[in-house]
Amino acid sequence: MARQIDIRTSPLAVAATGALVIYADEGAPPAGQGAAAWAATGRDFATVAAAAGFSGKQGQVLDLPAPDGLPARRLLVLGAGKPDANAPLSAWTDRGGSLAGKLGALNIDTAAVLLDGAEATPAAVAEIAAGLRLRHYRFDRYKAKKAGENGGETLSVTLHVADPARTDAAIADRMAVVEGALLARDLIHEPPNVLGTEEFAARAGELAAHGIVVETLGRAELAALGMNALLGVAQGSARPPRLVVMHWRGGAADAPPLAFIGKGVVFDTGGISIKPAANMEDMKGDMGGAAAVTGLMLALARRRAKVNAVGLIGLVENMPSGTAMRPGDIIRAASGTTIEIVNTDAEGRLVLADALWYAREKLNPALMIDLATLTGAIGVALGAEHAGLFSNDDELARKLTAAGLATGEKLWRMPLGSSYDRLIESRFADIKNSGGRPAGAITAAQFLLRFAGTTPWAHLDIAGVALASPQTETNTSWSSGFGVALLDRFVRDNYER
Repeated sequence: MARQIDIRTSPLAVAATGALVIYADEGAPPAGQGAAAWAATGRDFATVAAAAGFSGKQGQVLDLPAPDGLPARRLLVLGAGKPDANAPLSAWTDRGGSLAGKLGALNIDTAAVLLDGAEATPAAVAEIAAGLRLRHYRFDRYKAKKAGENGGETLSVTLHVADPARTDAAIADRMAVVEGALLARDLIHEPPNVLGTEEFAARAGELAAHGIVVETLGRAELAALGMNALLGVAQGSARPPRLVVMHWRGGAADAPPLAFIGKGVVFDTGGISIKPAANMEDMKGDMGGAAAVTGLMLALARRRAKVNAVGLIGLVENMPSGTAMRPGDIIRAASGTTIEIVNTDAEGRLVLADALWYAREKLNPALMIDLATLTGAIGVALGAEHAGLFSNDDELARKLTAAGLATGEKLWRMPLGSSYDRLIESRFADIKNSGGRPAGAITAAQFLLRFAGTTPWAHLDIAGVALASPQTETNTSWSSGFGVALLDRFVRDNYER
């Protein structure tokens, strides 16, 4: 069982604690309440800092055990880096993550953090709390805990601030998004024998407790709608397909919803076009788009977002069997488009094709954004620093890019164009499901564009960032839950004001 974390606020007076945490800017001693705390030790800061090689750079720590004059077993001075009035709030998130890492490494059970500077606004302190929670996350429910591991059962952190009431409100709002991201991480990390299509649908159904209206369509309903592209992917698996539709109605009754669509391939063997065995275990995360959409819906509901939004997740398992679709098969999608299957491992776009059609035809959304761990090609193009952004609408692309920069979940816009269509032309059907290796991420997006119609649409290929995510100050787990913070910020900045 993962060690718990308890984060609370309090006025600036500090009671007895395991560790007292203060900050110092680069090249400067602690200021404000931090200066008073250091003065109580009777030590000369410049002398101690020089002996320890501490300059105040971001990430540095000066650890003073058993400090005289303080109600704490140790005093930690953390480097805040160079003062920067224009630094994004995400810098404070990193500061919270760095703090969690230091406390964990020292097996500290209780900590008090002094945050009294003018720059420590309620929003900034909320980001510290978010960073603490995100970095503290562990997915270890299937591991036996070793004796004495990680100190006590709970890490308690008290943030001492000038205005606890306003800070508490900011933290509650921010934690709604954090919990959405952590739900996405949990879903991605679950082993595929535990989280199948039905189990994922059940987890999404639990969002009803937060005021989300959840519909689940099974095989019969999908067949009646003609969603043969999604059904084709699922037909080789004993696990039944599901389309889960999650409605959050926080805006005006007549406002069209924002639609978010997630690829939910709970395990992807590649089907008949089977993948190599090496690293196939990572394909439990091929539902990263669906996980992000589910986490986003939780975040919107928990913070009572003033917007109408709908999340759709197409849940399937792609397996080889006597009933699996074959290369050479031709299927008719719900839109009426016929698709020649040339590679059964290009399955995610088939799921999204029918889900996009359903969103467009049944829900009349203001816009559609899909997320998918769709192609390895996007990782080759952009690495793990940016997700690929494809869109038929420049303004939508601009808003998404800005949200990515604000949250650190960065996007890079990739091209679309009719000249790429020739790569997915089929001799026998309207289109084929793969254009081969050249421009692989682009031809996948070009395929999806056909099913978006004239609705403003964006496709986020998150294969390079959602799985084996970069290790950062706020994420040391396999997956970061990429997309939840990005899309929440997109909604918050553009559709709730």
